[in-house]
Amino acid sequence: MHNNFVGENMIPDFDNNGNLPEGIHFSTMDQLIERFGYNPKRAWLIDGLKLLIASLEHANCSLIYIDGSFVTSKEIPGDYDLCWSLNGVVEKNIDKALLDFTQMGRERMQEKYRGDIFPAELPEGDSGKLFVDFFQVDKNTGEKKGIVAIELGAAS
Repeated sequence: MHNNFVGENMIPDFDNNGNLPEGIHFSTMDQLIERFGYNPKRAWLIDGLKLLIASLEHANCSLIYIDGSFVTSKEIPGDYDLCWSLNGVVEKNIDKALLDFTQMGRERMQEKYRGDIFPAELPEGDSGKLFVDFFQVDKNTGEKKGIVAIELGAAS
């Protein structure tokens, strides 16, 4: 049986399409920064990601998944895509900006955190797949691809 989770806290090399190989690749924030923070645009996105992580940790979120061109071989990604696990989250502590999926709300989210952000266990509108599963499909080819997961509150 194939397990979607890949152990060892290591981000593998890209496949021939510039994606991570299929699966959920657990990482630390330090490993993510080392692997994907190699130019000024990426560092700017990471600053937004760090702000988001602090906000999610305040709400007791314990797991995030990172996707989008940020975790591909694309040198200058537009942003990052992220979904966060609802498990154990204290609803009253969630930044309300993370719960407004109107066009204006998504623009505010982008402006504040520099990424597209969704709850992991909610369905993506067009596909009906949970975001954590939706993120694991290449939108251009339809092929399976990998994403990065980070356990929050864990030592980096």
